[in-house]
Amino acid sequence: MITIRDVKTILTAPEGINLVVVKIETSEPGLFGLGCATFTQRYLSVASVVDNYLKPFLIGKDVQRIEDIWQTAMVSGYWRNGPELNNALSGVDMALWDIKGKLAEMPVYQLLGGKCREGAAVYKHADGNSVEEVEANAKAYMEQGYRYIRCQMGLYGGRGAAITKPENALDGAYYDPKAYMRSIVGLFEHLRSKLGWEVEFIHDVHERLTPIDAVGFAKQLEKFQLFYLEDALPPEQIEWFKNIRQHSTTPLAMGELFNNPNEWVPLIANRLIDFIRIHVSQIGGITPAKKVISLAETFGVRTAWHGPGDVSPVGHAANVHLDISSINFGIQEWNGFKDEVHEVFSGIPEVRNGYVYPNEKPGLGVDIDEKMAAKFPCSDVLPAWTLARLPDGTSFRP
Repeated sequence: MITIRDVKTILTAPEGINLVVVKIETSEPGLFGLGCATFTQRYLSVASVVDNYLKPFLIGKDVQRIEDIWQTAMVSGYWRNGPELNNALSGVDMALWDIKGKLAEMPVYQLLGGKCREGAAVYKHADGNSVEEVEANAKAYMEQGYRYIRCQMGLYGGRGAAITKPENALDGAYYDPKAYMRSIVGLFEHLRSKLGWEVEFIHDVHERLTPIDAVGFAKQLEKFQLFYLEDALPPEQIEWFKNIRQHSTTPLAMGELFNNPNEWVPLIANRLIDFIRIHVSQIGGITPAKKVISLAETFGVRTAWHGPGDVSPVGHAANVHLDISSINFGIQEWNGFKDEVHEVFSGIPEVRNGYVYPNEKPGLGVDIDEKMAAKFPCSDVLPAWTLARLPDGTSFRP
């Protein structure tokens, strides 16, 4: 029996984004696994969960018993489904799947049933301060072979609207929801007229609307035939998806903030969304993700895993292994990596002509240079965009 000998966290930020990687070493010399546990805004909390709680729980356990380890670790602290625990457990889970693949001398996708496709279609982000700038950025991606593009104008909530704040207003990322909606309708009118209808467009609301405004916004965007509208509402308001569905045929994607099955099961089972946008490390890794895939397939919902910069290359590799082995795959968000990331990680999945491909190495196929990782320390600066405020200064969901 091969057992867990040591568990440790590797903290690194080669792009200035805090990443957390879990490394599990085994009783078999040279056999180890890597997993992504990144919760960039609370990375120290996740590292503490791994180092102080999961490590003592895991030492000596059989590395092959992934399902039992996942289930017992999830309830080992009694309270469960919090983001710190789930991300920590995700790092452990991915690392165990990495080890399983190495023992089987197969890529993880083979253990998940094998390929349903050779490569997974990805989308890139086109932002800008004007419709012309977004058009230029989207066109550049199209020329590189991308056929799916997420279009924003001023990132989340828009930019440039005249905002009158009250006296002594607190600091924050101020935005005007009505001005934001008008600007995005105008953006897609422009993009369809200039770039045509062959390209698939995505837009991310990032939960910055009231429920009734989200209903109207989805209806206004219907004529532009989006591939999907993302996170129109916060998790706390998922019941409102019934109203959006009743009034619009705009495809809907939801879920990057989900932690708990009680959040996504009703949306999938009632066919209120078209794409499940879960952040795989937020739900605990590959083990629960493959169960979400099966549930979603039953109800005609496709996958669109969250894939921003605050997912390590190990986490992106896990996404890709799930993508190419899932019959109900929809699309994969792809942020891309700067040169510094390639200095720290090797075996990163490659994108060619709009498709991402895993490598054929056993396991997840990604390795890390720990000495190089140490040259890019993490920082404790919180991102300003999470402090969203309405024009009168009211705090709002980011």
